[in-house]
Amino acid sequence: MNVSLLKKICETPGVPGYEKLVRDLVKTELEGHVDSLTTDGIGNLVAFKKGTSDKKVMIAAHMDEIGFMVNHIDEQGFLRFVPLGGFDPKTLTAQRVLVHGRETLVGVMGSKPIHVMTADERNKVVPLTDYFIDLGMKKEEVVKYISVGDVISRERELIEMGDCVNCKSLDNRVSVYILVEVLKQLKKVPFDVYAVFTVQEEVGIRGAQAAALQIKPDFGFGLDTTIAFDVPGARDYEVCTKLGEGTAIKILDASVVCDYRMVDFMKKIANEYQIKHQFEILVAGGTDTAGIQRMSPGGAICGAVSIPTRHIHQVIEMCSKQDIDNSIELLRHCLEDLDKHNWVA
Repeated sequence: MNVSLLKKICETPGVPGYEKLVRDLVKTELEGHVDSLTTDGIGNLVAFKKGTSDKKVMIAAHMDEIGFMVNHIDEQGFLRFVPLGGFDPKTLTAQRVLVHGRETLVGVMGSKPIHVMTADERNKVVPLTDYFIDLGMKKEEVVKYISVGDVISRERELIEMGDCVNCKSLDNRVSVYILVEVLKQLKKVPFDVYAVFTVQEEVGIRGAQAAALQIKPDFGFGLDTTIAFDVPGARDYEVCTKLGEGTAIKILDASVVCDYRMVDFMKKIANEYQIKHQFEILVAGGTDTAGIQRMSPGGAICGAVSIPTRHIHQVIEMCSKQDIDNSIELLRHCLEDLDKHNWVA
C-alpha cells in the first residue's frame, strides 16, 4: 500500500468546517483519474466517474477530524477551547496540538498537576473544561498570532507498527485514502459514480446530507472506521470487529440499519472475490451512511465498508494494512458489479 500517501493525508490538518487543506490534497491526487472534480457550497469535494447507465451511486468518506476551537485567551496567554466532535477527556492528557491562527503554533494540553490535586480530584477523570492550551508565550505575544475562533488540530505523525499503521485521524483519513485508491483503479463502471469527500461528519454528518440532497443517489456506500475492541478486558460480545480479520461489512449502527439487499450483495462480492471480511454491528455512533440513505428522495439502497480501528478518537488510532487493502478491493468490486444483483425488494 501507498503508506507515504496515507501519511500525508492523515497528517494534513482539517477539523470540521476547515477541511480545505485535505480537499486540496485529494483534488491534486485525483486529477486525471476521474471525469470531473467539483466542490459544493458546504465544502464537499465530488469526484465523478461516468457509468454506462443513468443510475447513480454515491460513496462518502469524510475529510474532517475531531479537533477544537479557541473560545478564550486569558490574561496569562493560556487558551481555552470548545471541542469540534466527540472527545473522551482522558485522551487529552500530555498531548501536543497545532493552533492554526495567523501562523500555526505548537501548544500543549495542560491541566492541574496531580501533585496539587485533592484526594477526591485524583480519583476522577479531569473534565474537558479543566484543560487549557499552553503556547509558552505571554498574552502580548499570543494575540499577535491567535484569535478567538481559530481552530486547533492534534499533532502526531503516522508510523508503521508491525502489520499496522498508527496515527491521529485514521478516523477517517484512512477512508479518504481508500476512496482515492479505488478511484485510481476503477475502469468501467455500470452506474454513475459520485465519490464524495465530505465535510463536518464529526459534528453531525452534515456534508453527506447536503451532497445526497443534491445527487439523489439510487445506491450508497458509507466508508468509515469502526471499533476494533479486540483488546484485553473485552468480552466476546463487545468486540464488534477485530484488527487483521478483514474489512467489515456494516449491518447496523446507531444511525442506520443497512439495506438487507446491500448487505447480501456485499457478502456475495466478498465471497466471490475471496476478500477477507467480517461483519459490523455497532450499538453506538453513526456514519455518513445514514445521510446518504435518508436524504435521497424515497431513500437510497445503502450499505457501508468499515475499517476496523483500535484506540479510536485518540492520537494513537491503529489499522491493519491488510484490512485497508481488503477494504479497497471490496469497494472496487462492489462498484464494478453493482448491476449484477437482483435489487427487487
